Amino acid sequence: MSEKIRLALADDHNLFRKGVEELIEDFDNMEIVASVANGKELIDKLTAAKVLPDVCLLDINMPEMNGFETAKKIKELWPDIKILAVSVYDSEFNVLGMLRAGAGGYILKDTQPQVLRVAIESMHKNGFYHSELVTGKILHQFMTKPKEQSSVELSENELLFLKHCCSELTYKEIADLMKISHRTIDGYRDQLFLKLNIKSRTGLVLYALKTGIATLD
Repeated sequence: MSEKIRLALADDHNLFRKGVEELIEDFDNMEIVASVANGKELIDKLTAAKVLPDVCLLDINMPEMNGFETAKKIKELWPDIKILAVSVYDSEFNVLGMLRAGAGGYILKDTQPQVLRVAIESMHKNGFYHSELVTGKILHQFMTKPKEQSSVELSENELLFLKHCCSELTYKEIADLMKISHRTIDGYRDQLFLKLNIKSRTGLVLYALKTGIATLD
């Protein structure tokens, strides 16, 4: 039998973490080598570890050190460790933010056990996991160019709209926050689609992150 895939898990929800641990025990080709409540604890564990995990499963919202910060630190110190984000949130900002921080895949916490297994195996073998949230096209767009300066002239309101797109807010909520009509917001969106040759909000968020218009801070 081949060597087992070593996993580390960081999640501040104890019930979820214990559930994943029990689930992994049923997978004969995997084992948990570290299970902690936040990113800081994980970094401490990895620093002291004699044998590093192959794949880290990271939640995003954790105390002391969140998933974005943890992923970046892991990639800085141990670039060979693969990172799979596991979250309850499916927003474009979180997905693309974790990719930018170094994750190669992103799945939701209500994912079926067999899908989790496939995701981990894909991460271990290929370094990435394609899903509805993280398509091959998004990965290609994200990995091909590092942070770049925008060559398109954008108005102040368009820039503000782009920043708000990188949040959990709906278009209606963005309109209310900017104190403008929903029709005007639709106009900003459609105009940016034309200017930037983009067809979705995910594309807008990706553009904002790559150009530095929005950050993870």
